[in-house]
Amino acid sequence: MLQTVLGDINEKELGYSQCHEHLFIRKGKSYNINQALYMDDLDKSTRELLLYRTAGGKSLVDAQPVGCGRMADYLVQASRKSGVNIIASTGFHKRMFYNENHWLFKKKTDELSRLFMDEILYGMYIDGDNEQPLLRIGARAGIIKTAVEGNGVDEKYKKLFTAAAEASIQTGAPIMCHLDNRKDAISVVHFLTSLRVPASNIILCHLDRAFYDPAFHIEIVRAGVYLEYDTIGRFKYHSDEKEIELLMGLIDSGYASQILLGLDTTNQRLSSYGGAIGLDYILNEFIDKMLKAGISSHSINSFTLDNPVKALSIKKR
Repeated sequence: MLQTVLGDINEKELGYSQCHEHLFIRKGKSYNINQALYMDDLDKSTRELLLYRTAGGKSLVDAQPVGCGRMADYLVQASRKSGVNIIASTGFHKRMFYNENHWLFKKKTDELSRLFMDEILYGMYIDGDNEQPLLRIGARAGIIKTAVEGNGVDEKYKKLFTAAAEASIQTGAPIMCHLDNRKDAISVVHFLTSLRVPASNIILCHLDRAFYDPAFHIEIVRAGVYLEYDTIGRFKYHSDEKEIELLMGLIDSGYASQILLGLDTTNQRLSSYGGAIGLDYILNEFIDKMLKAGISSHSINSFTLDNPVKALSIKKR
């Protein structure tokens, strides 16, 4: 079972999927830090989804969590208008994206885990960016977003990750984690698995951003987690050719079945907002680059069709 904002779907309905995107972000603390983190136009984001669908996209993960600018009601409308399956996120982002007195930091561990579980089991809140969330809709989240910011699961994050782990265990929902560096990756895997979260229910994002030695990626993926690569078309970090080198290293080492792809979109990367590329960039350009570099259609299908079904499924509770 895969849980979208319009209801449950089966594995045959998921289709081509990108596993870390941002369709809507309300203006708030994140915008004050980075003005690219602001997309609140229903028509523009829906237009982006229609381009994605025309190119062959069927589903995606929206990685904006509760209380951090997520617009759950717009996700429902955009999914309905575009025909694209959207898996929404509960959970939390980096602490820097919240005000110091945010309710997220005041809640106890069991209260947080209950909130994350309720968003998966009953429905998401459409408020809560500043005050305690109160307004809920029936659309449910299907994944738990987590994040760290360079120091791994330190004292500031232990409560948040413990709550996410408990919610994952109780609901079967996968955990997706924003990472800033290799220390984060090691810490997150150790912490979550020590709390009995299966490695196969953990998705690590952005490890390709700094283009670490492929040997490190292989070391991490051996734990059984999924690596979600989204530094594609992000040339301030590295070229697409470098991205393909990293992918080929994991394929050659036998780990094609644990790779996911995405674009980690912002208003600077969504064409409907005037961005440099579009949500359809992988489908219209990057896949062709992979094929020309020698990556097989079979491997590409693993990244975009087969692996998302396994990684995004709600496991047996």
